[in-house]
Amino acid sequence: MMYLDLHVIQNVPPCDMNRDDTGTPKTAIYGGFQRSRVSSQAWKHAMREMFPSLVDASKLGVRTKHAVALIEDDIVRQRPDLADVAGDLASNVLKVTGVKVEASRRSGSEEGTSVSQYLIFIAKSEVEKLAHIAIDAHDAGEDLSKPSKEVKKAVSSAFHGTQALDIALFGRMLADAPDLNTDASAQVAHAISVNKVSQEYDYFTAVDDCAAEDNAGAAMLDTIGFNSSTLYRYATICLPSLEEQLGDVNAVAEGACAFLKAFVESMPSGKQNTFANRTLPSAVLVVLRDDQPINGVSAFESPVSPKEDVSISRQAEDRLASKLLQISETYGNAPVKVWWTAVDGGTDSLKQVGEQVTFPKMLDEVSASVVDALSKGEE
Repeated sequence: MMYLDLHVIQNVPPCDMNRDDTGTPKTAIYGGFQRSRVSSQAWKHAMREMFPSLVDASKLGVRTKHAVALIEDDIVRQRPDLADVAGDLASNVLKVTGVKVEASRRSGSEEGTSVSQYLIFIAKSEVEKLAHIAIDAHDAGEDLSKPSKEVKKAVSSAFHGTQALDIALFGRMLADAPDLNTDASAQVAHAISVNKVSQEYDYFTAVDDCAAEDNAGAAMLDTIGFNSSTLYRYATICLPSLEEQLGDVNAVAEGACAFLKAFVESMPSGKQNTFANRTLPSAVLVVLRDDQPINGVSAFESPVSPKEDVSISRQAEDRLASKLLQISETYGNAPVKVWWTAVDGGTDSLKQVGEQVTFPKMLDEVSASVVDALSKGEE
């Protein structure tokens, strides 16, 4: 097996990018100390938001309850003469998959429209295939509410073969429609801070610009939680699994690089306007492995403490590199290839780990190495 491990050290200023049910930044206890936490779900969403700028939109999917509307639109696009029956065709062909469809209970323009009972992750190519199946069934005079074996087989095949990149990476699981299930080729860890944190709260007021001069009171009072930290972020991709779902080593290389770029450069947008906390990582380390993925979080079981002469970020870079070297020496599982880049030029430990590159060169090197590694595995 071949794995691509991604390690990131990223300093973030006061922020509230990923909140719990009380509106306070999420946290976790690790090593006995409270850490800032950003959930993997939040970061994966930010990555998926960035994917359309990195790969062709036709290779991606959408997570939605409105698959019926998407299929209906595609039926009309292919056959405008079926506009009057497109809604029923779309609803019935989706039901063939096992997905339950109901009338939306939301108010506004969505009220009464046909939606799935839960979010489904569906590729744009799958929408087109289902629309085509529905059209063929209509032309053949088949009743999709009582699908034939041929229709069921066609619908099933629509979800097999080459997958959308984001579905292949993040997976799809539907209990009521197991034929749609797809195993995730990538895993993303919850980001946690390398340093211990304490939650802080900003008390703020809002003034009514049109209030009378003799009214000096605030029109609104509130508080918002925040913290600042240096995050350790980790993700891994199982390259053979991704190849199995995408069907081509070049597509895997493109997908792996899109994942890497999105993982490094995206950021959850919670309270972005309030804190303007968008940063880029201080260090990125990518490891190509042929044994198993290895999360380096144990480097921070003891939290990094601030020093006047060395930043927390630089200490974290050094700790991470040292821990990965120690793991490699202890278990004798040397990686196939390691690349790293650091804004501060890197520490001595980082320089021992692997090759220093710029981020654009890292993307090129990773792409070439993925193609080479998978091609050798097929020989």
